[in-house]
Amino acid sequence: MMKVMDRNMSKVLFIADIHGNMPAVQALEKEIEKIQPDKIYFLGDAVGKGPENDQAVDWVRSHCDCCIKGNWDDGIVGSYRGTGYPGNDFYIKQLGKERIEWLEKLPFEDEVLISGLWFRLVHGRPTDRLYQAYDDWAELMQGFVSKVSDKTFNAYICADSHMPYIRTCGYGYAINTGSVGNSLGFPRVHAVLVEGELGSTELSSLRCEVVSIPYCNQAAADAADKYEDFPEKECWKKEVLTGEYSR
Repeated sequence: MMKVMDRNMSKVLFIADIHGNMPAVQALEKEIEKIQPDKIYFLGDAVGKGPENDQAVDWVRSHCDCCIKGNWDDGIVGSYRGTGYPGNDFYIKQLGKERIEWLEKLPFEDEVLISGLWFRLVHGRPTDRLYQAYDDWAELMQGFVSKVSDKTFNAYICADSHMPYIRTCGYGYAINTGSVGNSLGFPRVHAVLVEGELGSTELSSLRCEVVSIPYCNQAAADAADKYEDFPEKECWKKEVLTGEYSR
């Protein structure tokens, strides 16, 4: 029998868009125990929309190896600083000064080398456009170029659309994590798992797959009732129960 060489394959889990949904996070935790990833990258939007944002931020800080900022994270920071949307009082009060300042310091993008391919990591908005599964090549191609350094990448992993996908496009792969806590269309926990040689410049095989996890959607809806001043409560319940957005 031919011996298979161990090429030091690593499992890298990419997650995003928790949006204060802790029942979804609890389901994700159980899956993480099964997957046993070597690294977890968080691609933005721990907060906003959902009811348990302080817990979501604390979980990201304690479980993720790399974190970037999303549009909701940035928007709540802006509201806190008096330069953004004024309707985020609930989130500002719940998060508190220290958590908001942690969000403020997060970068808008990062990168990682896996199996000889450079992956650009970005949430989407506010630095980029909203990359959708149904976009044409011309729209998706914009994501391969960094808005910070003008570097061109072999692939990019984004979030923001709350719909997971893996597409080949021009330079390489256009990938979306989907959403942990506020999925559009199919209300499950979604993430992306990439398995390859982390940090290696040598071109080699890699595996990329969408992770889809059921969770207690009713618990996520019921969590909104714990907070009298939680805004747009009925919209949140509809979204986590049906995957149909109402705002």
